[in-house]
Amino acid sequence: MESNYHTLKRTDNQLLLITHLAQLLTYLTGFGGLIVPLIIWATQKDNVDGMDAHGKAILNFQLSIIVYCILSIPLIFAFGLGILTLILVGIMAFILPIVNAIKASNGELPSYPLSLNFIS
Repeated sequence: MESNYHTLKRTDNQLLLITHLAQLLTYLTGFGGLIVPLIIWATQKDNVDGMDAHGKAILNFQLSIIVYCILSIPLIFAFGLGILTLILVGIMAFILPIVNAIKASNGELPSYPLSLNFIS
């Protein structure tokens, strides 16, 4: 007997929105902006329509933020530009999750400029 079992993904724009906004936990707790979206993505990517694309975009963005912060540290000592870079990264890391949460609630794909592609 053959099984025609197919998993249907549910549409859950609110969970996508929450996943994007979870990145802001870093501003509240000092951590969690990478861990919480990673957990949501890992557990829901096969169940929620669009979660795989949104989760990968979020993780790539969060990892990029970490890389940019690490690269800014030597720039502080070398040219003083690292402070400006850290401020710009901090602003981007706050605004882009909010913008992409709104996009997710409207059913649009996320866009994180300057995001390095770690997970494809």
